[in-house]
Amino acid sequence: MSKTTEDAAVKPSETPAAAEQPDQPQHRYTAELAGQIELRWQDYWADHGTYHAPNPTGPLSSKGTAAAEGQVPSDKLFVQDMFPYPSGSGLHVGHPLGYIGTDVYARYNRMIGRNVLHALGYDAFGLPAEQYAVQTGTHPRTTTEANIANMRRQLRRLGLGHDERRSIATTDPEYYRWTQWIFLQIFNSYYDEKRGLARPIVELEKEYAQDKRRTPDGRNWCELTRVEQRKIIDSHRLVYISDAPVNWAPGLGTVVANEEVTADGRSDRGNFPVFRKNLSQWMMRITAYADRLVDDLDLLDWPEKVKAMQRNWIGRSHGAEVTFKSGEHAIEVFTTRPDTLFGATYMVLAPEHPLVEKLTAAEWPEGVDERWTGGAATPAEAVKAYRRAASRKSDLDRQENKDKTGVFTGSYAVNPATGTDIPVFLADYVLMGYGTGAIMAVPAQDQRDWDFATEFGLEIIRTVEPSAGFEESGGQAFTGDGPAINSANEDLILNGMGVEDAKKAMISWLEKHSHGAGTVQYKLRDWLFARQRYWGEPFPIVYDSDGLPIALPDSQLPVELPEVEDYSPRTFDPEDADSEPSPPLSKATDWVEVTLDLGDGPKKYRRDTNVMPQWAGSCWYQLRYIDPTNDKAFVDPENEKYWVGPRPAEHGVNDPGGTDLYVGGVEHAVLHLLYARFWHKVLYDLGHVSSKEPYRKLYNQGYIQAFAYKDSRGTYVPADDVEERDGKFFIGDEEVKQEYGKMGKSLKNVVTPDFMSENYGADTFRFYEMSMGPLDVSRPWATKDVVGAQRFLQRLWRLIVDEETGEIRVTDSGAEPTEEDLKQLHKTIAGVREDYTEMRFNTAGAKLIELNNYLTKAYGSAPATPRALAEPMVLMLAPLCPHVAEELWHRLGHPDSLVHGPFPAVDERYLVEETVEYPIQVNGKVRSRITVAADADNDTVKAAALADEKVTALLVGAEPRKVIVVPGRLVNVVR
Repeated sequence: MSKTTEDAAVKPSETPAAAEQPDQPQHRYTAELAGQIELRWQDYWADHGTYHAPNPTGPLSSKGTAAAEGQVPSDKLFVQDMFPYPSGSGLHVGHPLGYIGTDVYARYNRMIGRNVLHALGYDAFGLPAEQYAVQTGTHPRTTTEANIANMRRQLRRLGLGHDERRSIATTDPEYYRWTQWIFLQIFNSYYDEKRGLARPIVELEKEYAQDKRRTPDGRNWCELTRVEQRKIIDSHRLVYISDAPVNWAPGLGTVVANEEVTADGRSDRGNFPVFRKNLSQWMMRITAYADRLVDDLDLLDWPEKVKAMQRNWIGRSHGAEVTFKSGEHAIEVFTTRPDTLFGATYMVLAPEHPLVEKLTAAEWPEGVDERWTGGAATPAEAVKAYRRAASRKSDLDRQENKDKTGVFTGSYAVNPATGTDIPVFLADYVLMGYGTGAIMAVPAQDQRDWDFATEFGLEIIRTVEPSAGFEESGGQAFTGDGPAINSANEDLILNGMGVEDAKKAMISWLEKHSHGAGTVQYKLRDWLFARQRYWGEPFPIVYDSDGLPIALPDSQLPVELPEVEDYSPRTFDPEDADSEPSPPLSKATDWVEVTLDLGDGPKKYRRDTNVMPQWAGSCWYQLRYIDPTNDKAFVDPENEKYWVGPRPAEHGVNDPGGTDLYVGGVEHAVLHLLYARFWHKVLYDLGHVSSKEPYRKLYNQGYIQAFAYKDSRGTYVPADDVEERDGKFFIGDEEVKQEYGKMGKSLKNVVTPDFMSENYGADTFRFYEMSMGPLDVSRPWATKDVVGAQRFLQRLWRLIVDEETGEIRVTDSGAEPTEEDLKQLHKTIAGVREDYTEMRFNTAGAKLIELNNYLTKAYGSAPATPRALAEPMVLMLAPLCPHVAEELWHRLGHPDSLVHGPFPAVDERYLVEETVEYPIQVNGKVRSRITVAADADNDTVKAAALADEKVTALLVGAEPRKVIVVPGRLVNVVR
């Protein structure tokens, strides 16, 4: 049986006994009383479905929810937090900062009548659970589910108003069934360049079959074998298999992400050597959407720094592709500065470039500079040693390392603009992941090229005239604008042109002479979409006897993970760069080798032994929050359109749709958000969603930071054991060193929300965390400061509850609010409403403290507080401190929860100021203040200022030279 609000309220008889704390009033708002109140109201909310947000249709429609039955409200709000990973160590006080912020925002919007969807799920696939499984033999699901249960307990204790019916975990088969389904939608699509969107692959197949599209070698479609036809079709898919360079760690037996490689080219887990190696991998053609991903950023209400990060990551740049001939080989380069081609004095290939072996000469040319050889007897030996050394470095290290290294291939290429031979080097500062993996090096106009040319004694030719004084100041590479110099041949003269004109002229010349063409390039590379792990989503793909990938039908989804005895991949000698991955799933031979009937009779197939990356499940989870129990579709179109569809009337004609508010850390600014946008755009192109973008508004919360302490050995010591004495810090008699940074278990400075709730109450913790500063700014944690929030709630409690008797000390008659009371109240209501709307929770809290101080001064010693003041105060507090607000609201005689309002309305009459205070400056210094009527004209204000006794004393009977009145602000008197 559901509890009523009577059940939820803490009875006076159930509060801590006075005998336990003889000097404390029996009914004071203590941590113990707060804990009782909070747990009871959490049970009440859960039993009554208080936070259930109704859908327009389906099982989560308005029937049976806390909202009134009937038509779903048109005024909706979808608030979303970034997926948490359910860590075994649980939460510290930094983790729920954003969750509390979104909860306050959602609660306020519920109270003003909006239908609010706020849910929380778990991004539960990932390496930590797999590592634990390898170490202990415990199935990752067991660990993951235990971690989720613990995190749910911790978050429930904070009173977060989530619709628990909508909670999901990426590891639930009923969830990743639809992750696999979306993968197949992308797999079964291609990007139609003419129309600029994804289309079903069957449309492409029809074009080839009807000879509307030519095959690569010109043969008719019917002349090709089935395998040849499939390979052509597969080459167009948005998901395809390709040999891609990856970070291979033989000692781990798995590929690792760039973020998991240290600066010295080793794995951050285990410290094993990592090598760049080409492997056959699943790739997603995100590059097809590069322009849309850049251009549609203009439609989004996101922080500009995040937009800039995405633009930089995509790296769209306009320039030219230039062809350099080296014997029978053509080296293609992309440059954003084709105007500097006359200054290209050497070329550089990435060590992984496919032409490296073909361009490696048999012997060194006569008279070769010894600096170019790397000390090797032949170019082949030098190239092999250098490529091996480069394979141990991360891309980040290669880009940021200021020490330029390289080796000569023994070959030369012809600069098409000058006709001169220039040497071709290998160097690790050039990456295959950008452009063509080869560059024309112009050392006078690029600092990295300058450093390399200086190191290896290569020619430097300026092609842009530096600004005045540049050479005298010791300038090296000049990257600014200026007229072209040293840039002419028989039929092209750039000298004297500005950069932009010179670019256009050079591109025109290149195209005329078939040496290149103008083009656009991107830093963005296709998305490597496979991991050699166990704990991830299996691919819904099998391979036939010809090795061709075959999509499984919807009826065979989800493809679930098999049980295996060993969760670890096969490992190798850490230095064995030539080893090949053997993922954990390859050991499940009965699962890998399978007989299926896919419409043409039973046949043997082989499953993919890789799994999807952890990013997959978080690419679309906002859509599943909308319709979490739907077993017919990943989301019902009507529900999707209601919650995330475009609303041009509210947000403008170019509204892209998406969740109304998405809150999370800036660390996900690029990869997660870019991947999610890509998936969403494919679904939009295929007609599965009505919104162009997944997240209309993005907000990055700050971080909770904390002090940590190291002893003389450099070992972290428990922060709780440290004492401060005379500005220094000690454990016992030993002085320790204070540091400041992130809170974390390894730094031994963790404070948990469990500890805070137990010792202060969840509402106190919530109020303190929101009042520490603006939500988007990082802030230092100090447990001792929490007492301020606790005292505020205790004072507010005393305004309404008698601490000695537990009775309500609020009156409906007798002490009526004064005019000044109502002015203070409605000024606060107006300010708090604005602050909640703009997510300024710290200033909302400050306004409530200010009003509470005013009321305490006015009525703290009085027999009772006027109800007309007490109730609005409780209602305004509710988003920040929902438990104590519910309790006080109930004790004030209201049978229903306040979660759905009302929120106090502003009476504009009390916002009109009848008087205005003017500071009076005399010769620039404030000397006095006057109060005049708000509608007083300048002459009246001037006369009042000059009549002020402090001002007359300063003037000593003399007339001021000038009196300036700034209406409503100040009076400036000049003697």
